[in-house]
Amino acid sequence: MALKDILLHIDNTPSFPNRLDLAISLARLHGAHLKGLYVVTHPYYTPDHSAGDVEMVRRIEALFKEKVALAGISGEWLYVDWSVVGVGVTEVINRYAYFTDLVIIGQPNHDSPDRDTPKDLPERLGLGAGRPLLVVPYAGTFNTIGERVMIAWKSGREATRSASDALPILEKAKHVSVVTISPAGNFDSNEIEDARKICSHLAHHGINATHDQVLASFNLSIGDMLLNHACEQRMDLLVMGAYAQSRRGGYMHSPVARHLMNFMTVPMLVSH
Repeated sequence: MALKDILLHIDNTPSFPNRLDLAISLARLHGAHLKGLYVVTHPYYTPDHSAGDVEMVRRIEALFKEKVALAGISGEWLYVDWSVVGVGVTEVINRYAYFTDLVIIGQPNHDSPDRDTPKDLPERLGLGAGRPLLVVPYAGTFNTIGERVMIAWKSGREATRSASDALPILEKAKHVSVVTISPAGNFDSNEIEDARKICSHLAHHGINATHDQVLASFNLSIGDMLLNHACEQRMDLLVMGAYAQSRRGGYMHSPVARHLMNFMTVPMLVSH
């Protein structure tokens, strides 16, 4: 699958301009069409949006169109004022995600929340969109995306789905590393063999992936070890499976994914 149609969720958070720059960079690299989606919903307990809100949206629209034009890429502004009271942002984004290749959203900032965006948007959207999801940290700027990619590998459905959905990005990457976490002081031969197999599979797609096995530490969580390794190796994208089955049979973010979503320092691509 080629990456030719990208959907960017637009909001009024301070981190949005950096997320827009990353989306434009990715669209330009892949020759993709970029759709900017701004969603207005009407919860039961809030009044209609004020004139100030309308002016803010106009400024955001002007910024989107200006940057897209300067980048010389194909772009489309989508302003959706969802008239059905009680329908949330997640449901609206899902409806537009069905007709795209990749959805880009921001990491929720619990200290500076957007009133219209649920704090668990990545978890909800990943389960419902049916498309890979690229989550961008609210802190920091990202001048490159997909040049140095780290795949957090644990054999299973979730990691397999995410690695497969990331293929268009992996094929253009300069460096791809498959990273596994082994128990402290003990290299797991089964994990090494599985990592060799996924590297071999990627090679059939023309991707020269290496394997790094990180020994677990009693002092650090798996999430922190992944973030530390990504920082040490100067990775600009983390690809991983994010979901696990709950005791009741449903799916939700795994403890590792939830930790990474809270403390992420590098963009993450996840699928379900």
